[in-house]
Amino acid sequence: METHEGIYRYFIQPQLDMVNQSLIGYELLMKQFTPAGWRPPMSFAAVPAEIIATVLVATTRKLALKIGSVSVNLNRTQMLNPQINEALIQAQSYLRPVRLNVELTEEITDKDITIAQLMPMIKQYDERGMEISLDDVGTGQNQLSDVEPLLPYAREMKFALQNFDVGLDDPGLVKQLVYWRDIAAAHNLRFIVEGTETDADDAFLNTLHIDFRQGYYYGKPHLLKIHPDDPDQ
Repeated sequence: METHEGIYRYFIQPQLDMVNQSLIGYELLMKQFTPAGWRPPMSFAAVPAEIIATVLVATTRKLALKIGSVSVNLNRTQMLNPQINEALIQAQSYLRPVRLNVELTEEITDKDITIAQLMPMIKQYDERGMEISLDDVGTGQNQLSDVEPLLPYAREMKFALQNFDVGLDDPGLVKQLVYWRDIAAAHNLRFIVEGTETDADDAFLNTLHIDFRQGYYYGKPHLLKIHPDDPDQ
């Protein structure tokens, strides 16, 4: 009997502009099918490059969406992988005129990779109309000293509420959020807050004039099937 265990697929989650009440894009979130159902990989860095490449290309071929962008997560090591880069370029060709955003994650394991090593890929993305997003700023390797050299090349910055043990009623978290919001504004970057889950979160972000948002409050990630037999649960 055929088993689905061990297959990987992207789930998509909406990103919204709350001022215009409009959908601006989707983030692609990799999940693996396990005996317990679809779950995030134990380590995204451990997902083989050929799987990322194959699933990304198949997924973007399905996305004939009239939206601004589709975002995919990569760490620095994966950005240097030729197979993944070829898949990204192919994916952008399928998506056009929809833009592909590469979200650069904060994994500590990438600490020895320099900005100079990333620049050829970043320039290649830019030439093809793709954009760089700095993911989960303020956590892991994506502190200001780490991302500052990338600010001239980035178009977007993301702050993840779910990465913190406290909520927006905590002054320390709010201080960090405002700090990164202002850095993004100073560099003319889109600033997206992800991890919004409640009415209170939504209302508080309104007071901070943060327009771009993502989170369960606005829509949970859902499977984008690339094969008719892909399991639902």
